Amino acid sequence: MDQSLVFDLDLIRKYDHAGPRYTSYPTAPQFHDGFGETEYRAAAATSNQSGRPLSLYFHIPFCDTICFYCACNKIATKERQMAVGYLQRVHREIAMQSELFDPNRKVEQLHWGGGTPTFISHGQMQELMDVTRHHFNLVDDTTGEFSIEIDPREATAETIALLRRVGFNRLSLGVQDLDPRVQRAVNRIQTEEETMAVLDAAREHGFRSVSIDLIYGLPLQTRESFLRTLDRVIEVGPDRLSVFNYAHLPHVFKPQRRINAEELPPPQEKLEILQSTIDHLEQAGYVYIGMDHFARPDDELAVAQREGTLYRNFQGYSTHADCDLVAMGVTSISMVANTYSQNMRGLEEYYQALDQHHFPVLRGITLNRDDLIRRDVITRLICNFTLNFAEVERTWGIDFAAYFSTDLALLDEMEADGLLTRDEQEVRVLPRGRLLIRNICMAFDNYLPPLEQQRGFSRVI
Repeated sequence: MDQSLVFDLDLIRKYDHAGPRYTSYPTAPQFHDGFGETEYRAAAATSNQSGRPLSLYFHIPFCDTICFYCACNKIATKERQMAVGYLQRVHREIAMQSELFDPNRKVEQLHWGGGTPTFISHGQMQELMDVTRHHFNLVDDTTGEFSIEIDPREATAETIALLRRVGFNRLSLGVQDLDPRVQRAVNRIQTEEETMAVLDAAREHGFRSVSIDLIYGLPLQTRESFLRTLDRVIEVGPDRLSVFNYAHLPHVFKPQRRINAEELPPPQEKLEILQSTIDHLEQAGYVYIGMDHFARPDDELAVAQREGTLYRNFQGYSTHADCDLVAMGVTSISMVANTYSQNMRGLEEYYQALDQHHFPVLRGITLNRDDLIRRDVITRLICNFTLNFAEVERTWGIDFAAYFSTDLALLDEMEADGLLTRDEQEVRVLPRGRLLIRNICMAFDNYLPPLEQQRGFSRVI
């Protein structure tokens, strides 16, 4: 498979409007409060009939300080004691969830996200993993994909050693930018020494994959300053990089109101940062996976994409397509059988539900047949940049051209612009269309509102 990428400035300017990131389809705006605990229990029972392996996600929402750019679900506090009551409820949720699922189903994936997962103490980390292993059937280290998000300001070499010892074999390291001026502007003061100490410890203790997160479009960034950060990161050779576009949505995310909008790089500068980043990463041997993600050619994600087995869910790209995702903690989102469900957002209601031995389901959705078909189509496009009509027809028993006649017509202009090619057998995304894959997926989205109503979504670039 050709994994090259072409940066076409004119096309990016034309198609750079807001849209979903498609970590799910239907996307979160379609979740509703008519889906609750009863529906979730029924989904788990249905799921057990499949015998599919499981993926577990744990949301640790606490952060010692707030990064002004952050759009995650988090709770800012200096009170480490807050984690005690929270983890007590998470342990209870683990036990309750385990009762719903066949104990023979193996857990092939596990992920701790945040917030800041390393906000909790070493003892609490050990206990959380012990409780998880007590209630769920985790596969061994050689086959499991067990990952955690790391803030280097909240981790030491001893932390990394502990995480490896309790079973984690992959980590994602938040860096964003090494420039001190940019760090001050976004309230994330993180020295290069702190970052490299964690990275060195991960290598020393045998983590199988290390990913580094960067953000472009932050205040005071320039092309030259961001490339200094990027070049330093390339020097240490992470297996994967995520280079996220900063979406300034202060009407949605309150911390962003503390960013001085006048200090944000202008659109032209932001595009130059992106183009130079792509050039540098390609020269360093990384390939573009999609949706801000780059990887070494021998990385599992790159291999899976070439083999047509890459998958995407709420944690991003994955090599495990056949798992039901059981998510625990506030705001976390599960994908069980043909449903999505999201936990309650506030600590008080989350605690109250679990204290009364109820699942803390806030809202969700049961996918209908059309949802499932369109999810399959969008997943194939966003993961593998190709859509074979015959494969979809065999899977779903449809006539692709007839079923998607209206949707395919929406691709006409994109085809004329060179984003893709298509014939009677397939749609194939071209290198200049890969940065704009969200636009191509939107053609198959049956729920997408008009452009002027898409204020809750980030821009594509």
